Amino acid sequence: MTTEVLIDVRGATVTRGGRRILDNVDLTVRRGEIVTLVGPNGAGKSTLVKIALNLERLDRGEVRRAAALKIGYQPQKLALDSTLPLSVRRFLTLTESHATIALQDALNEVGAAHHLESSVHTLSGGEWQRVMLARALLRRPDLLVLDEPTQNVDMAGAADIYQIIAHLRTRIGCGVLMVSHDLNVVMAATDRVYCLNGHICCSGHPADISRDAEFQKLFGPQAASALAIYSHHHDHTHAPDGSVTGSVAACAHEHGHHHHSH
Repeated sequence: MTTEVLIDVRGATVTRGGRRILDNVDLTVRRGEIVTLVGPNGAGKSTLVKIALNLERLDRGEVRRAAALKIGYQPQKLALDSTLPLSVRRFLTLTESHATIALQDALNEVGAAHHLESSVHTLSGGEWQRVMLARALLRRPDLLVLDEPTQNVDMAGAADIYQIIAHLRTRIGCGVLMVSHDLNVVMAATDRVYCLNGHICCSGHPADISRDAEFQKLFGPQAASALAIYSHHHDHTHAPDGSVTGSVAACAHEHGHHHHSH
Protein backbone atom coordinates (compact mmCIF):
# COMPACT_ATOMS: atom_id res chain seq x y z
CA MET A 1 0.00 0.00 0.00
CA THR A 2 1.51 3.32 -1.00
CA THR A 3 0.47 6.16 1.24
CA GLU A 4 1.93 9.62 0.69
CA VAL A 5 5.27 10.06 2.44
CA LEU A 6 5.13 13.31 4.43
CA ILE A 7 8.64 13.27 5.79
CA ASP A 8 11.61 11.09 5.01
CA VAL A 9 14.84 11.36 7.01
CA ARG A 10 17.82 9.44 5.61
CA GLY A 11 21.19 8.87 7.28
CA ALA A 12 20.74 11.76 9.71
CA THR A 13 23.98 12.36 11.58
CA VAL A 14 24.40 15.21 14.08
CA THR A 15 27.51 16.01 16.11
CA ARG A 16 27.52 18.82 18.67
CA GLY A 17 30.56 19.78 20.74
CA GLY A 18 32.41 16.63 19.71
CA ARG A 19 29.51 14.40 20.81
CA ARG A 20 27.59 12.39 18.24
CA ILE A 21 23.92 12.91 19.08
CA LEU A 22 22.42 11.11 16.07
CA ASP A 23 24.23 8.45 14.10
CA ASN A 24 22.93 7.55 10.63
CA VAL A 25 19.22 7.66 11.54
CA ASP A 26 16.41 6.89 9.07
CA LEU A 27 12.81 7.85 9.80
CA THR A 28 9.69 7.94 7.61
CA VAL A 29 6.21 9.26 8.42
CA ARG A 30 3.31 8.70 6.03
CA ARG A 31 -0.12 10.29 5.91
CA GLY A 32 -2.61 8.63 8.26
CA GLU A 33 0.12 6.99 10.32
CA ILE A 34 1.08 7.50 13.98
CA VAL A 35 4.82 7.10 14.45
CA THR A 36 6.28 7.25 17.95
CA LEU A 37 9.87 7.83 19.02
CA VAL A 38 10.88 6.25 22.32
CA GLY A 39 14.25 6.06 24.02
CA PRO A 40 16.12 7.04 27.18
CA ASN A 41 16.90 10.66 28.13
CA GLY A 42 19.62 12.12 25.95
CA ALA A 43 18.90 9.62 23.16
CA GLY A 44 18.47 12.42 20.60
CA LYS A 45 14.66 12.28 20.30
CA SER A 46 14.07 16.05 20.41
CA THR A 47 17.05 16.61 18.10
CA LEU A 48 15.55 14.22 15.55
CA VAL A 49 12.22 16.06 15.77
CA LYS A 50 13.98 19.39 15.19
CA ILE A 51 15.80 17.90 12.19
CA ALA A 52 12.44 16.78 10.76
CA LEU A 53 11.08 20.32 11.34
CA ASN A 54 14.11 21.99 9.76
CA LEU A 55 14.94 23.71 13.06
CA GLU A 56 18.39 22.10 13.28
CA ARG A 57 20.92 21.34 10.60
CA LEU A 58 22.40 17.99 9.76
CA ASP A 59 26.11 17.24 9.57
CA ARG A 60 25.34 14.37 7.21
CA GLY A 61 22.19 12.94 5.65
CA GLU A 62 19.08 14.46 4.13
CA VAL A 63 15.47 15.26 4.91
CA ARG A 64 12.79 15.15 2.24
CA ARG A 65 9.39 16.71 2.91
CA ALA A 66 6.21 16.49 0.85
CA ALA A 67 5.60 19.60 -1.28
CA ALA A 68 3.83 22.42 0.62
CA LEU A 69 3.81 20.31 3.79
CA LYS A 70 1.90 22.03 6.61
CA ILE A 71 3.18 21.07 10.06
CA GLY A 72 1.49 21.60 13.42
CA TYR A 73 4.13 21.47 16.16
CA GLN A 74 3.61 20.99 19.88
CA PRO A 75 6.99 21.63 21.54
CA GLN A 76 8.03 19.98 24.76
CA LYS A 77 8.30 23.16 26.77
CA LEU A 78 6.86 26.59 26.29
CA ALA A 79 8.01 29.24 28.75
CA LEU A 80 5.15 31.49 29.79
CA ASP A 81 5.49 34.35 32.24
CA SER A 82 3.23 33.38 35.14
CA THR A 83 2.76 37.03 36.14
CA LEU A 84 1.36 37.92 32.73
CA PRO A 85 -2.42 37.68 32.37
CA LEU A 86 -2.97 35.39 29.39
CA SER A 87 -6.24 33.84 28.26
CA VAL A 88 -6.44 30.71 26.12
CA ARG A 89 -7.85 32.90 23.33
CA ARG A 90 -4.85 35.24 23.52
CA PHE A 91 -2.40 32.33 23.74
CA LEU A 92 -3.84 30.73 20.61
CA THR A 93 -3.47 33.98 18.66
CA LEU A 94 -0.01 35.05 19.89
CA THR A 95 1.78 34.22 16.65
CA GLU A 96 -1.00 34.60 14.08
CA SER A 97 -4.58 35.76 14.24
CA HIS A 98 -7.45 33.31 13.77
CA ALA A 99 -11.20 33.86 13.68
CA THR A 100 -13.04 32.94 16.88
CA ILE A 101 -14.79 30.14 15.06
CA ALA A 102 -11.44 28.57 14.12
CA LEU A 103 -10.27 28.78 17.74
CA GLN A 104 -13.53 27.26 18.93
CA ASP A 105 -13.28 24.47 16.36
CA ALA A 106 -9.73 23.57 17.36
CA LEU A 107 -10.66 23.52 21.07
CA ASN A 108 -13.74 21.43 20.24
CA GLU A 109 -11.55 18.87 18.49
CA VAL A 110 -9.55 18.32 21.67
CA GLY A 111 -12.45 18.49 24.12
CA ALA A 112 -11.54 21.88 25.62
CA ALA A 113 -14.23 24.11 24.08
CA HIS A 114 -15.20 25.69 27.41
CA HIS A 115 -11.67 27.05 28.00
CA LEU A 116 -11.51 29.76 25.34
CA GLU A 117 -11.74 32.60 27.87
CA SER A 118 -9.95 30.78 30.76
CA SER A 119 -6.59 31.99 32.02
CA VAL A 120 -3.83 29.62 30.93
CA HIS A 121 -2.45 29.79 34.48
CA THR A 122 -5.53 28.09 35.94
CA LEU A 123 -5.46 25.06 33.61
CA SER A 124 -4.57 21.59 34.86
CA GLY A 125 -1.74 19.67 33.19
CA GLY A 126 -4.21 17.76 31.00
CA GLU A 127 -6.14 20.90 30.01
CA TRP A 128 -2.92 22.70 29.10
CA GLN A 129 -1.79 19.79 26.89
CA ARG A 130 -5.18 19.89 25.12
CA VAL A 131 -4.82 23.63 24.50
CA MET A 132 -1.30 23.04 23.14
CA LEU A 133 -2.73 20.38 20.85
CA ALA A 134 -5.45 22.80 19.69
CA ARG A 135 -2.73 25.33 18.86
CA ALA A 136 -0.95 22.73 16.70
CA LEU A 137 -4.25 22.06 14.89
CA LEU A 138 -4.93 25.67 13.92
CA ARG A 139 -2.80 25.45 10.79
CA ARG A 140 -4.83 22.47 9.52
CA PRO A 141 -1.65 20.43 9.37
CA ASP A 142 -0.74 17.49 7.13
CA LEU A 143 1.66 16.42 9.86
CA LEU A 144 1.31 16.80 13.63
CA VAL A 145 4.62 16.77 15.48
CA LEU A 146 4.16 16.27 19.22
CA ASP A 147 7.08 16.29 21.65
CA GLU A 148 5.97 14.60 24.90
CA PRO A 149 2.26 15.52 24.54
CA THR A 150 1.35 13.94 27.89
CA GLN A 151 3.91 15.38 30.27
CA ASN A 152 2.48 16.54 33.64
CA VAL A 153 -0.63 14.43 32.99
CA ASP A 154 -1.71 11.40 35.02
CA MET A 155 -2.16 7.95 33.51
CA ALA A 156 -5.90 8.30 32.77
CA GLY A 157 -5.35 11.78 31.32
CA ALA A 158 -2.55 10.47 29.11
CA ALA A 159 -4.80 7.70 27.76
CA ASP A 160 -7.42 10.37 26.93
CA ILE A 161 -4.91 12.50 25.06
CA TYR A 162 -3.66 9.53 23.03
CA GLN A 163 -7.26 8.74 22.14
CA ILE A 164 -7.76 12.33 20.96
CA ILE A 165 -4.59 12.10 18.85
CA ALA A 166 -5.74 8.81 17.26
CA HIS A 167 -9.14 10.37 16.56
CA LEU A 168 -7.56 13.49 14.99
CA ARG A 169 -5.36 11.35 12.76
CA THR A 170 -8.48 9.65 11.39
CA ARG A 171 -10.62 12.79 11.16
CA ILE A 172 -8.06 15.13 9.61
CA GLY A 173 -6.17 12.43 7.75
CA CYS A 174 -2.83 13.78 8.95
CA GLY A 175 0.33 11.92 9.88
CA VAL A 176 1.60 12.09 13.47
CA LEU A 177 5.20 12.05 14.69
CA MET A 178 5.30 11.81 18.45
CA VAL A 179 8.00 11.64 21.12
CA SER A 180 6.95 9.83 24.24
CA HIS A 181 8.17 8.22 27.44
CA ASP A 182 4.77 6.66 28.29
CA LEU A 183 5.68 3.24 26.98
CA ASN A 184 2.64 1.47 28.38
CA VAL A 185 0.08 3.88 26.91
CA VAL A 186 1.77 5.00 23.75
CA MET A 187 1.69 1.64 22.08
CA ALA A 188 -2.09 1.48 21.98
CA ALA A 189 -2.46 4.20 19.37
CA THR A 190 0.81 3.74 17.52
CA ASP A 191 1.29 2.18 14.09
CA ARG A 192 5.07 2.22 14.20
CA VAL A 193 7.63 2.70 16.95
CA TYR A 194 11.23 3.80 16.50
CA CYS A 195 13.42 3.06 19.49
CA LEU A 196 16.23 5.60 19.48
CA ASN A 197 19.46 5.66 21.46
CA GLY A 198 21.69 7.88 19.30
CA HIS A 199 20.98 5.36 16.55
CA ILE A 200 17.81 3.42 15.73
CA CYS A 201 17.99 0.31 17.92
CA CYS A 202 14.85 -1.18 16.44
CA SER A 203 11.66 -0.12 14.72
CA GLY A 204 8.36 -1.71 13.77
CA HIS A 205 4.90 -2.53 15.05
CA PRO A 206 4.56 -2.25 18.87
CA ALA A 207 3.94 -5.99 19.34
CA ASP A 208 7.15 -6.80 17.47
CA ILE A 209 9.22 -4.11 19.18
CA SER A 210 8.29 -5.37 22.64
CA ARG A 211 10.00 -8.68 21.87
CA ASP A 212 13.18 -7.08 20.55
CA ALA A 213 16.34 -7.76 22.59
CA GLU A 214 17.67 -4.19 22.13
CA PHE A 215 14.37 -2.76 23.36
CA GLN A 216 14.39 -5.02 26.41
CA LYS A 217 17.98 -4.04 27.15
CA LEU A 218 17.04 -0.34 27.15
CA PHE A 219 13.75 -0.51 29.02
CA GLY A 220 13.87 -3.81 30.89
CA PRO A 221 11.80 -6.97 30.38
CA GLN A 222 8.96 -5.58 32.57
CA ALA A 223 8.35 -2.78 30.06
CA ALA A 224 8.30 -5.31 27.25
CA SER A 225 5.72 -7.54 28.92
CA ALA A 226 3.53 -4.56 29.83
CA LEU A 227 3.60 -3.48 26.20
CA ALA A 228 2.84 -6.87 24.77
CA ILE A 229 -0.18 -7.25 27.05
CA TYR A 230 -1.42 -3.74 26.43
CA SER A 231 -1.14 -3.83 22.66
CA HIS A 232 -2.78 -7.26 22.52
CA HIS A 233 -5.59 -6.09 24.78
CA HIS A 234 -6.04 -2.97 22.70
CA ASP A 235 -6.36 -4.97 19.47
CA HIS A 236 -9.78 -6.00 20.68
CA THR A 237 -11.14 -2.74 22.05
CA HIS A 238 -12.08 0.06 19.74
CA ALA A 239 -13.66 3.42 20.48
CA PRO A 240 -17.38 3.75 19.69
CA ASP A 241 -16.56 5.63 16.51
CA GLY A 242 -14.37 2.74 15.39
CA SER A 243 -11.39 5.09 15.74
CA VAL A 244 -9.42 3.46 12.90
CA THR A 245 -11.36 3.44 9.66
CA GLY A 246 -10.97 2.94 5.92
CA SER A 247 -7.53 2.73 4.42
CA VAL A 248 -5.87 3.36 7.78
CA ALA A 249 -7.49 0.19 9.11
CA ALA A 250 -6.20 -1.74 6.11
CA CYS A 251 -2.80 -0.23 6.70
CA ALA A 252 -2.90 -1.13 10.40
CA HIS A 253 -3.92 -4.65 9.50
CA GLU A 254 -1.05 -4.85 7.08
CA HIS A 255 1.30 -3.80 9.88
CA GLY A 256 0.27 -6.88 11.83
CA HIS A 257 -2.30 -5.10 13.97
CA HIS A 258 -3.84 -8.40 14.97
CA HIS A 259 -0.84 -10.21 16.37
CA HIS A 260 -1.93 -12.73 18.95
CA SER A 261 1.28 -12.80 20.90
CA HIS A 262 1.79 -12.50 24.62
